[in-house]
Amino acid sequence: MDFSSLNEIAKFIVSDGKGILAADESNPTCAKRFDTISVESTEKNRRDYRELLFRAPGMANNIGGVILFDETIRQKTDDGLHLIEVIKQQGALPGIKVDKGLVAFNESNIEKVTNGIDDLDQRCQEYAKLGAFFTKWRAVLNIGEQLPSQDCIDANMSLLAKYASIVQKNNMVPMVEPEVLMDGDHSIEDCYDATSKCLESLFYFLSEAGVDISGTILKPNMVTSGNSAETQASIDEVAGATVECLKSYVPDELPAITFLSGGQSEIDATAHLNAMNKISNYPWRLSFSYGRALQAGTLKAWKGKAENVKDAQLAFSHRAFMNKKASLGLWSVDLEI
Repeated sequence: MDFSSLNEIAKFIVSDGKGILAADESNPTCAKRFDTISVESTEKNRRDYRELLFRAPGMANNIGGVILFDETIRQKTDDGLHLIEVIKQQGALPGIKVDKGLVAFNESNIEKVTNGIDDLDQRCQEYAKLGAFFTKWRAVLNIGEQLPSQDCIDANMSLLAKYASIVQKNNMVPMVEPEVLMDGDHSIEDCYDATSKCLESLFYFLSEAGVDISGTILKPNMVTSGNSAETQASIDEVAGATVECLKSYVPDELPAITFLSGGQSEIDATAHLNAMNKISNYPWRLSFSYGRALQAGTLKAWKGKAENVKDAQLAFSHRAFMNKKASLGLWSVDLEI
C-alpha cells in the first residue's frame, strides 16, 4: 500500500464508512478482559485472540485501521505470517499505541498526565520500520469538583502536540486522543464544558507545534452524561451536544474524527455514532475507533476455545458492519440480531 501523504493515509482509514479496531490493550488490561471469560492471559492466548479478530471476514470493507500493542506488532501466526500482514491482507492499515500509560500530575491523587515522550522518536523510528502507518497517544481527564484543572488540560494537550510532531517527522499519522472519562455523576453540560476546554487547548498546541492537521486523526470522547448520573442524556442529546462541541473547536482541515466508546455498551456506541451522522454533513469524517464496543460480544462467544472461533468472528463481523452503517448514518436497531 503506497501513499503520497499523511492525509491520504488518514482518509484511507475512514473511507467508505470504515473505522478503526482498537486492539491495543496493554497486557494488564487484556488480563482483565480475559478474566471475564476465565481465560489465562498468556502471550499465545493474546495472539490467538487477536488473530481471530484480524482474520474475521467482517474486517474487510468495515475496518480501515487497527491499533496494536507493542507485543502484537511483533507477533506471527503459527504458519509464520506477521499479524500486521494479516491486517493488510484484509485491506486495513496497522497502527501502534505509543504512549506508556499514566502518571500522577503534580502529585495529584486524581489528575494524570501521559508518560513516554522522552524516547518516543527512537520508538517511532522502529515502529515505522516494522510497518506501522499511524500511532495513538491517549490523554485522560477526569470530571469532578473543579476538575479537570486547566493546568492538567494544558499539560496533556501540550504533550499530545509534541507527540504528534514527532510522529509526523517519522512519516506516520498521529491519532490524538484527549479522553474525558465518563466516570462520575456529572451532567452532559459538565462533559461539554470539559471536552470544549480540552479541544480548544489541543488545537492551540497542535498549531503552535506546527503539526499538519490534515495528516492527523482526532479520537475524542462523545459528550455524554456521567455513567452514574441519575439523569442520562438521550441518544439524540448526546449526538447534538457532541456535534456542537466539535463544530466549535475542530478545524475543517482535520480529515477524520474516530470516536472512542469510553465504556458505552455496544449498541449505545453504534446508536450515538449513527445519530451524529444523520444530523448533517461535516468537513471531517465521523467514524469509530472502538475497543470494547467492538469486542465485548466477541469475547463472550470465544471463551478461549478453538471450536468457538467462527462464532466469535461472526460476532465481531456483525459489530464491525453495524458500526460501518452508523458511520454512514444508515444504522437502525432492527439491523441488530
